[in-house]
Amino acid sequence: MLRSMLMGAVAGARAMTPLAALAATRGGMRAPVFSAGSLMLATGELVGDKRHDAPDRIVPAGIAGRLVSGAIAGAACARRDDRVAGALVGAAAAVVASHLTFRLRQAATRRWGQTASGLIEDGLAIAGAAVLARV
Repeated sequence: MLRSMLMGAVAGARAMTPLAALAATRGGMRAPVFSAGSLMLATGELVGDKRHDAPDRIVPAGIAGRLVSGAIAGAACARRDDRVAGALVGAAAAVVASHLTFRLRQAATRRWGQTASGLIEDGLAIAGAAVLARV
């Protein structure tokens, strides 16, 4: 369940990154359309996040997307007989992490600016998702 929780937390910061990492490492050849689509969506999210008019991740639509992504990623990281619990843990972690990373990002933005703080957050989310997807 730890991996489900951590992957859900990554979804709290970047909703599409965990799904793209899982698709790239687990289903790339079996589901190339899903893999390519999730990578495109994740890239769009990373680019869009640097815009000054990007909505906050804690608005209802942002939380909903992160909750769903965290649930899917959490289920994918759980053992086959624990998928429901993994989904619940991943979803809960995504919601909590959304609020935590939002506050951290606000503080980082005040100090380093929107783009620099976003790039740092991107790097942490991508690295975390990549490691967790391979475990």
